Amino acid sequence: MENLFDKIKINLKKGMEEGLAVLKEGANVVSVRMNELSDEGKRQYKMLNLTLKIQDRIKELGDMTYAALDGMKSVDEDKKIKAAFAKIKKLEWQLSKLEGQRIIKTASAPKPAAKTKAQPKKTSRPPVKRTVKKAAPKSAAKK
Repeated sequence: MENLFDKIKINLKKGMEEGLAVLKEGANVVSVRMNELSDEGKRQYKMLNLTLKIQDRIKELGDMTYAALDGMKSVDEDKKIKAAFAKIKKLEWQLSKLEGQRIIKTASAPKPAAKTKAQPKKTSRPPVKRTVKKAAPKSAAKK
């Protein structure tokens, strides 16, 4: 009996160690994936923030342009308008740079190949023709 209990104890201990190793590995994978998702979320937030800044600057540019045209001033010579336009272009460049960034995914286990359907066996016999029996004409219904 002692021998049996010793074997059970050893197998149980081995199983616990293997289980802990798998659990640690899974926790590491989750941690790495969470960091990737966090970084992607931060990038998306920055992109949204830049987009809102661009919209605000375009509104300001429109206001300045309207004021300049309403006062019969030349839009080409207004330094504030040119500065606002340059700021918008700079923000658009920053946004395009952020949009171009991609989070590099870590190598994951390859997916198993898709199972193929078994091809039907080809027989040398010609297919059997099936005939359909025609139903007899219905008799007149009795009143």
